[in-house]
Amino acid sequence: MAGPVIVLVRSWPRLSQTFVVNEVLALERRGTSLEIFSMVRSGEVVVQPQVAEVRAPVRYLADPQSWRTTVLQHLMLLTATPLRYARTWAFVLRHPELSAGYSTTSTLGCLRAAVRVAAVVTWLRGSGSPPEHLHAHFAHDPTLVALLVHRLTGLPYSFTAHARDLVQIPAASLEVRAAEAAALVTCCAANASYVEATLPKDQSPKLHVIHHGVELERFAPHPPRPVRAVANLVSVGRLVEKKGFADLLLALRGLKSDGHHFVFRLYGDGPLRPALVELRDSLGLTREVHFLGEQNRDEVLAALADSDLFVLTPVVTDDGDRDGIPNVLVEAMACGLPVVSTSAGGVPELVEHGTNGLLADPGDVAMIQKQIARLLADEVLRRQLGRAGRATVEAHYDVNHAAQQLAQIFRGRPLQPTGRR
Repeated sequence: MAGPVIVLVRSWPRLSQTFVVNEVLALERRGTSLEIFSMVRSGEVVVQPQVAEVRAPVRYLADPQSWRTTVLQHLMLLTATPLRYARTWAFVLRHPELSAGYSTTSTLGCLRAAVRVAAVVTWLRGSGSPPEHLHAHFAHDPTLVALLVHRLTGLPYSFTAHARDLVQIPAASLEVRAAEAAALVTCCAANASYVEATLPKDQSPKLHVIHHGVELERFAPHPPRPVRAVANLVSVGRLVEKKGFADLLLALRGLKSDGHHFVFRLYGDGPLRPALVELRDSLGLTREVHFLGEQNRDEVLAALADSDLFVLTPVVTDDGDRDGIPNVLVEAMACGLPVVSTSAGGVPELVEHGTNGLLADPGDVAMIQKQIARLLADEVLRRQLGRAGRATVEAHYDVNHAAQQLAQIFRGRPLQPTGRR
């Protein structure tokens, strides 16, 4: 029987990273034994209900431990593989810049976390249940920890790069992380193109696009509802700049001025909430726009079921931050909702304008308004795009298929590489 796969994340569980939980559950359904290591606790109050279904134990690397335990962990590694231990320390001391860019932990801090993981790896090997692989989510701190665990223990690793963790670390740091990895996974072709343009050509065979999937049975279409005089619009996302909610509020103000009747519900929270609430009020949208804060999957599902249209208008920020393929768009399309979005990041890989949704250029408020108005006025088009969106998700965004591909990578079985050079 294969040993466990270690999954390494920055924080667990994160409401905005439901795709990680879904991936873990899909892997467990396939019979993959997992051990989860989280660098920190999320500290969030709202938790997705499916977190309780995860069977894997979770260890938190930032939790306090006694100095005796720390010393014993270092001695264990020094005794088991003295040359690896010494070389890893030398590597970290020579390369403090590996934590530059988007990061919350120094290179030395990542080594401290790696030692704790490596000690468990060593113990599992001694107990007759050696881990077969380590997979890190996000290319910044978690993947640096994975690299150092690999150097300490020889355990092969892979990582998934998502958004700012990919584009906001130095190219040289990404190259170091990728050079020793068994595979580099990303969630959309736009990210893959960035990786191909950034890394040497000999790294391309390691690159794979695996879309974040959704549970198709849970996120499913509902029977068509009668046309309502007041349309229900919905969006979900963190209230941060790259989500483009300020542009969306401006577009909604234009819709109201043109005589459209709607209610817009926004699920999510974040640092821009006070500014967005102030903007809503200044635009005269207090009756139409409602900020409902963070909600779990079941609440979001109920909102999607009661909505006529899903809208998300992401942008690329001045510092390069952007979405890959927002999972909430995939979930809305899985539910058969027509969607309006922008062409930022990896969105055009999911939404084909005029075929399974409508797109505007990022930041183009007038075009966002026009596309929403087009759908509000055309029930037939809404249903047509909703059906096409569901078909797209069924074909390309099934979480079980994504888990199957990841399981192949964990076991060292070849996938067709994404690299096109």
